[in-house]
Amino acid sequence: MSYPVGLPSDNPIVTLTHPTPIIWVLELHNGEDSRINETLIDKALQPALNIVERDWREGWRAARKAKDKDGGGGALIIVGKRGQNKFFSNGLELDKLRSDPHSAHNFTPLVHNPWLRRLLAFPIPTVAAINGHCFAAAMMLALCCDYRVMTDGSSRRAWMCMNEIHFGAAYPLSFASIIRTKVPDPRTQRKVALEGHHFTPPEALQAGLVDFLVKGDTEAVIAKAQAVGESVARMATAGAWGVIKRDLYRDALEASARDDLLQQIDADDAAAKARL
Repeated sequence: MSYPVGLPSDNPIVTLTHPTPIIWVLELHNGEDSRINETLIDKALQPALNIVERDWREGWRAARKAKDKDGGGGALIIVGKRGQNKFFSNGLELDKLRSDPHSAHNFTPLVHNPWLRRLLAFPIPTVAAINGHCFAAAMMLALCCDYRVMTDGSSRRAWMCMNEIHFGAAYPLSFASIIRTKVPDPRTQRKVALEGHHFTPPEALQAGLVDFLVKGDTEAVIAKAQAVGESVARMATAGAWGVIKRDLYRDALEASARDDLLQQIDADDAAAKARL
C-alpha cells in the first residue's frame, strides 16, 4: 500500500498515513468540523480500517512465520482535521438529517452500521487524538478507542458532550451500551446522557473520559497519541488484543448489533397516551 491514502479517492474526507512501521494515523477532514455522515462511514472510515487491519495482519503473519517475537505490533491514531485546533469532530451531520423527513430525529441509517462495533473490537490498540470539540457521535467514536488523548483547552476551549438531550433525540442501543461500558460510574453516566454536560478537558480527565491532556496544538496532541500508541503497540504482537476485546465488550457489541430501530419520541408519547 502506498501512503498517504485519501478516501474516498474522488473526494477525500479522510487521509490515512503510516508514519512509522507500527503507527497509522487516520485524519478526519469532512469540512472544517469533521462531521460524520454515511459517506464518511461507508466510503472512508470503514475502508481505512480495512487498509490498516490488512497491512497490520500481513506484518503480523510475517513476524509469526519468522518467529520474530518483537514484530507484528501496531497502533492506530484517529484525529480531527490537522491544521486547526477547534474540532475533533462535531458529530453527525444533523442539518442534513433534519432536512430529510424520513431521517429527522432518527439516526438509524447512520448507527445501524458496524463501524462502532468494528472500532470497539479493532485488533490493534486505538488512540483518539481529541484536538478540539468532541460532540455526540464523535464522542462515541472516541469512547470506542482504547485510549483518549485530549487538548487541555488552554489555547482554545474544547468540550466533550453528548448533546442529544438538548434537542430531543433518543439514543440508539449502540450509544447507550457504549456509555455503560466505557463510563461505568452511574453519576457520570447521568451527566453524560441525561444532562448533556459539556465536559471541559480537566473535567473529562477527572471523570475518566480521557486518559491524558496535552498542552499545545493539534500536532502536540498527535505526538502524545503516537507516544501512547507506541507504548502499547507491542501488545498486538500476540494477536489477542482484538480477541480479548470482543469478550471484554461483549455486552456493548451485542447490544449495538440489535440497533434495527431507534425509539422515536413521538411514538413513545403516543404509547404513553394510550396506556395512561
